[in-house]
Amino acid sequence: MIPAKFDYVRPSSVEEAVQALQQGGEDAKILAGGQSLLPVLRLRMAAPSVVIDLGGIPELKRIGEDENYVMVGAMATHHDVMRNDLVNSHVELVAQATETVADPQVRHRGTLGGALAHADPAGDLGAAALALDAEFVILGQGGTRLVTAADFFQDYFTTAIGEGEILTMIRFPKYTGWKVHYEKFNRVAQAWSMVAVAVALKVDAGKIAEARVGLTNMGNVPIRATGVERALVGQAAGPDVAKAAAEHATEGTSAPSDADAAADYREHLAKVLTGRAVLTAAG
Repeated sequence: MIPAKFDYVRPSSVEEAVQALQQGGEDAKILAGGQSLLPVLRLRMAAPSVVIDLGGIPELKRIGEDENYVMVGAMATHHDVMRNDLVNSHVELVAQATETVADPQVRHRGTLGGALAHADPAGDLGAAALALDAEFVILGQGGTRLVTAADFFQDYFTTAIGEGEILTMIRFPKYTGWKVHYEKFNRVAQAWSMVAVAVALKVDAGKIAEARVGLTNMGNVPIRATGVERALVGQAAGPDVAKAAAEHATEGTSAPSDADAAADYREHLAKVLTGRAVLTAAG
């Protein structure tokens, strides 16, 4: 199908983008990588008055660091994220989750910020961002504000990004030396996650000193598996410990039933995948 008619704007700065968004009103749409928006436009499931393309803003593509954080611009592509030395050195879990996204074509065009702002509960990056306590830098006419991952994902396809605001950067605290793994289960290669688990472990003297676990597609938003985390801390990682901790994986979840799987099957998967992810991360 052919999209409905719309105006197209390609600003060269974040300030210009915010201004264009304000002028476009509630019918304006942001174009990041376009992997979610363009199919919707083509099927006329959305008919924006203006599409604002962020691809001409270099600062949104940068990946950098300071003493405590790795800072990833919202327009950094999945390909750039998964191959970046800073990401792989300090937040490897993000690189691992990104590597499972779709296929190479999508990873070369799709962006980290676009995927997180889209907030599909089956998307692979939300659980990693939540597990790692990422912070989201959001810019609007009122200035810049910082939102934690726990507050960013609000509901199905809904985030804390307000009307007239743009996600500009995601800040990840450094987890240098942590052991990580992203375990994903899907029906066919390159598909959305039926269920997935993001695990990061800090191991000290053979025992798990800290644990961070995020779940994909076990509710309307990514979910932090705090019960699993508590069960792991202070334990030596092994099959029995991983299995016992994984029994807590469904606590606080609301697994959906759809054409891919029933809720009880997803709950079973969550426990199995959590056990696998913990053992793989711990080596």
